[in-house]
Amino acid sequence: MPAAPVGLIGLAVMGQNLALNIEEKGFPIAVFNRTTSRMEAFVAANPGKRLIPCRTMEELVASLAPPRRILVMIKAGDPVDQQMALLKPLLAAGDVFVDAGNSWFQDTERREREFAAAGFRYLGMGVSGGEEGARHGPSMMPGGDRSAFDLLAPVLTKIAAQVDDGPCVTYIGPGGAGHFVKMVHNGIEYGDMQLICEAYDLLRQVAGLEPEALADLFAEWNAGDLQSYLIEITADILRRQDPDSGRPMVDVILDAAAQKGTGRLTAQYSLELGAPVPTIDAAVIARLLSALKTERVAASAVLAGPPSAPPANREACIAQVRAALYAAKVCSYAQGMAMIQRGGRENDWGLNLAEIARIWKGGCIIRARLLDDISQAYRRNADLPNLLLDDAFREEIAARQAGWRATVQAAVANGIACPAMSASLAYFDSYRRERLPANLLQAQRDYFGAHTYQRTDREGVFHTEWTG
Repeated sequence: MPAAPVGLIGLAVMGQNLALNIEEKGFPIAVFNRTTSRMEAFVAANPGKRLIPCRTMEELVASLAPPRRILVMIKAGDPVDQQMALLKPLLAAGDVFVDAGNSWFQDTERREREFAAAGFRYLGMGVSGGEEGARHGPSMMPGGDRSAFDLLAPVLTKIAAQVDDGPCVTYIGPGGAGHFVKMVHNGIEYGDMQLICEAYDLLRQVAGLEPEALADLFAEWNAGDLQSYLIEITADILRRQDPDSGRPMVDVILDAAAQKGTGRLTAQYSLELGAPVPTIDAAVIARLLSALKTERVAASAVLAGPPSAPPANREACIAQVRAALYAAKVCSYAQGMAMIQRGGRENDWGLNLAEIARIWKGGCIIRARLLDDISQAYRRNADLPNLLLDDAFREEIAARQAGWRATVQAAVANGIACPAMSASLAYFDSYRRERLPANLLQAQRDYFGAHTYQRTDREGVFHTEWTG
């Protein structure tokens, strides 16, 4: 078999599916896994495929056409550094190392510098879409050495999800730009999922809809402006019955959510960056609260909430929740895109927000009809400071604002937590106000710590002797 154009290290579920995707699109691929038996089982399970089995990394490198292009799909953190150290002695100048995991973007920047100093090329590439996306077409966010991307582009553009305006992959920018954008993508994903869960909770607990009716409703919503992968799978989940008990599957799943950390990292770095993402923050905290299952069960026996007040008009309530979900989602995306914009400027990456939104239209977990509108907004104004200021989105929010507020009010009145939906609304209300109570806050800081303040009526920095 001739030398392969690309190799892959790491044959867990994502790696296997990506390898099959690459092979199916016409590219022989050399595959290696630290546990040789896994690699052998994978190759044996796919007879007739142009998979080149490699039992050592030396075999992998020898199987590749120069300059060698090696995708690495392993756990983020120290394993990536260890893999780099093992590969370095085997590579030649100009070879390409692609970290396709969820690495911390500042680690990616360090690794790119280290590889460049040794004469190699490095890409940090976010890959979204789960195992199905990896197999049939993910959304990919590569950043780092531009020449490395150009070498891989013939493969990446073929294996990416395809939408009406091109493949769902683009060169994001230098350094850790690709992994940074993927991190924020995952943060938006956290917010989106939590908002859908809150809509489900309100419709079930307040409007009294059972899972089968909710499945029909979400399927209907998926045919309109809320169309998205997450709305689609929500309808599927709510329709599924547990074969053992005959109950709705959603009712036999423990209400304790896990997380892998990318949403938390988004929330943490947003504070350092000064780019508020309260909907994502709320989504992370909601998962942490859900994990306190034992404490919540005990608390439910002693902490009382308000009596339930079913809506006078169920159809009106459903329409309000739909409006609230759309408006809150727009606010969540607005926060994420503003964070990407701020991060791009802070790190001098030259990010193209319209193109980033475009490649999320297919393949990735947050793919949605809304993303085409977001991409168009940034095409109209590449320097748009916030998505909420785009004329089209401003009108969409205005049309749904009453339903959004009514939904949050209904949640509060019924004792139903809606942290992400409320956070989106608070973000909107804070962003749209000319004057906030931070004047009092700054006076407090000056009072106890002489932190000074600025005035509204003249330039300069001032301090008051409050106790004099």
